[in-house]
Parts: sequence; C-alpha cells; structure tokens
Amino acid sequence: MASVKAAKAAKAAKTVKKSKPVKDLADDVTSAKIDNHIEEFLASGGKIQEIPLGVSGQVATSGPRHITLGKRHSG
Repeated sequence: MASVKAAKAAKAAKTVKKSKPVKDLADDVTSAKIDNHIEEFLASGGKIQEIPLGVSGQVATSGPRHITLGKRHSG
C-alpha cells in the first residue's frame, strides 16, 4: 500500500499545471478608452439616446407559448 501511495505522489509531483495566459493590456477596456470613444462619437456628430427605465427592445410575439414535442396524429 505504501508503494502505491508513493507512486501516486510521484505522479502528482510530475503533473505541471499550465499558467493562465497573460492578457495584453492593449486589449483591455478601460474607462478612459470608453470616455475617448464617447468623445470621438459626439465630436463626429453622433447623438446619445437615453432609454427610459422599463423600456425593452424585445418585440412581443403572439403565438403559442407551449412546446410541441412530437407530431400528434388525429384519428
């Protein structure tokens, strides 16, 4: 039994975990970059539309609200 535990311990010691990739700081979104994009957008004539609370962009669908799992044979 002791040799089995020693073998497992040796195998675990050989296992090397890979480190996480380092993020490139150029790809990170910062509040300064967002502010710059907003300023550029507004300077080019863009307008920001404020959407009131409770308004959704989801289009109402009128259809069946149940799931049909298979064909139903009549008769």
